[in-house]
Amino acid sequence: MIDRRNFLLAGTAIAGVAAFGFTLAARGAEGEFPFTLTDAQWRERLDEMQYYVLREHGTERAFTSELDKFYEPGIYNCAGCGQALYSSEVKYDSHTGWPSFWEALPDAIGTSTDTTFMMVRTECHCSNCGGHLGHIFDDGPDPTGKRHCINGVALTFVAA
Repeated sequence: MIDRRNFLLAGTAIAGVAAFGFTLAARGAEGEFPFTLTDAQWRERLDEMQYYVLREHGTERAFTSELDKFYEPGIYNCAGCGQALYSSEVKYDSHTGWPSFWEALPDAIGTSTDTTFMMVRTECHCSNCGGHLGHIFDDGPDPTGKRHCINGVALTFVAA
């Protein structure tokens, strides 16, 4: 018969394994990409916040990005490798505090399942370097109904 102490230990062990699994699932974008650098090279190339977001799958605070309310014509590129990701023509104000787009440029992003924080979300990453960009949600405008909620520090803007 199982006593209270063993029951609590088993429950804690199961919770720990589940949390570890959820953390690993968030790293789905890691792997082989056309543009690769060593960790030291990434740290040299990116500032602290860019590294946190692009390489460690972090998130910048809402309403802190200069690109959130920015609507000039041009292209939004990956801050890690420079690949073109989004056109300003598909950018909109989602009122979430992050730059939002309803569609990426063709073949510009990849996706994986992110199960951190006990949620299931679609993570998007640069298809060239694997840098974490943000998440895609199903509450966006027509014609796609998608909201690509992107960390502003993961992007650079090039005017048209």
